[in-house]
Amino acid sequence: MHIAHPEVRVGPIQTRYTTTGKVSSYFVELWHDGLHEHREIKSFDPNVLDSKVQATLVRWAEKWEVTKRRLQLEATVESAAEETQVAQRVLAECSRLLAASLLVDDRVDWNSLKSHPPFVWDAIKLPTLRYGARNRPLGIHPVDKPIAPDEASFRPRIEWFHYLIPGAVAKKRQEAKERWVAAMRAYENQCADARESDEEREREFARQKAAFERQKAEYEEACRASDEKVDAIREAWLKGDQEAVAEHADLVLSSSKYPDWIKTDYSVSFEKASGNMVVSYRLPAPEEAPSLERVSFLKTRGERVEKHLSEAKRKSLYDSICYQIALRTIHELFEADDVDAIQAITFNGWVEATNAATGRLERSCILSVRADKGEFLGFDLAKVDPKACFKALKGVAASSLSGLAPVRPILVLNTDDARIVSSRAVAESLDESVNLAAMPWEDFEHLVRELFAKIFSADRSEVHVTRASRDGGVDAIAFDPDPIKGGKIVIQAKRYTNVVGVSAVRDLYGTVLNEGANRGILVTTSDYGPDAYKFAQGKPITLLNGGNLLSLLSEHGHKARIDLGEARRML
Repeated sequence: MHIAHPEVRVGPIQTRYTTTGKVSSYFVELWHDGLHEHREIKSFDPNVLDSKVQATLVRWAEKWEVTKRRLQLEATVESAAEETQVAQRVLAECSRLLAASLLVDDRVDWNSLKSHPPFVWDAIKLPTLRYGARNRPLGIHPVDKPIAPDEASFRPRIEWFHYLIPGAVAKKRQEAKERWVAAMRAYENQCADARESDEEREREFARQKAAFERQKAEYEEACRASDEKVDAIREAWLKGDQEAVAEHADLVLSSSKYPDWIKTDYSVSFEKASGNMVVSYRLPAPEEAPSLERVSFLKTRGERVEKHLSEAKRKSLYDSICYQIALRTIHELFEADDVDAIQAITFNGWVEATNAATGRLERSCILSVRADKGEFLGFDLAKVDPKACFKALKGVAASSLSGLAPVRPILVLNTDDARIVSSRAVAESLDESVNLAAMPWEDFEHLVRELFAKIFSADRSEVHVTRASRDGGVDAIAFDPDPIKGGKIVIQAKRYTNVVGVSAVRDLYGTVLNEGANRGILVTTSDYGPDAYKFAQGKPITLLNGGNLLSLLSEHGHKARIDLGEARRML
């Protein structure tokens, strides 16, 4: 990966594994400190991952140039008129988010994924060598050859009077000869040094040429392997492979070009058996949406004055933006689905914003809509009102989206959770001698997972245990594919010997909201206090005490016991 911008940070390539220990995907985290953006790029192949990372970096570089120009623009008094034009253009773009996509062919250009930049050697160039295009080593810069001494300049200067002095002429001739010999010796040494330097340069040239050819061959091999992987993904997509369909959808959405102020981030899940695709999409927060209408400069006061949309217009614009993004995403995925793998798409729009009451950053689903392919392709999106179309699809949302009122997602199938770990069987080892309240807490969590896997097995649900790091209060996650009553269920297992208080139930409810889950289940070996039951009333929470747990185990053929007093003494 070639990174040339100091404001960009790229994390290492990391690997995710399935519950059976197989590699499921690779991912890289990217940060742009100037744009305050963060992305997690993932792929099933490292070479495709590199291509997607490079494409993101190129888009960021373009956005950063625009952002820098905007910041410079704001610093000048003369920019008011130009800023007004920009503001009007940005607001106009907001009303054309859906229309802009209708003019684009959203199908994946597979050949573009196999378009690689020419190999450029990134080694440090030496001043002693010559280089050609793409830093290819061409040869050496020879050392400047020493100039041979001129013998005539070393001849003795003998005057007439030297002949009058006995031995003077011979002395002059001997001195001249010695100077000549010394000069020739120095010249020969310089020639030897020059030859040695040139030989060393030739050796360095040979080393660099070999390194260049080796790395060029490795790059070309990597490109070839990447092209083969792209072809493999395409072939798998043509056959309707589940992972390939999800990867193809990711490629479609990553190619969708939005205005610079929209920070796109999403995850895609697909279930081949039902043809259901679920897109969890990060929608902009209300404060991220543009509101600037006009900029003027009052010379009399030396002030720059901004005029923004009224509160009513801002809310209306924000609603329109969110509805357009939902319809646009569904349109792009259906249009690109040439293999008819997708029968229905559920779009869940999530927003991260600070809760004014608590001051904490919270994530909530504010709209959810499901579209069947046959019905949706019959719409004329160029003429629809986005909100009316959303309602016609029986989408779920509050009357005003800017209030960020959370709604229940129609369907959640995100089974790609990095916290999930391999499960192990515990129930078969149970008998009436096992005190559940005293068993190791990790075994208790796996037992609860195993029990709920059996309870949900009739609904084709999946139940997974999360890492033992106590992260997010989620001990197990269930995924029910039923589009009406299903979704994501978080399960917490509390191997307690004392009464469970209301705080644990509050924590579970907070986890349900933060996880975007449909409901939560709290299982304990003890019981709950009156405040806990009161808090759970009217909320998507199920409380199961020790008696309920033993009953459920018995229904599935397992015996055990709960003795809280014994557990207290043992623990």
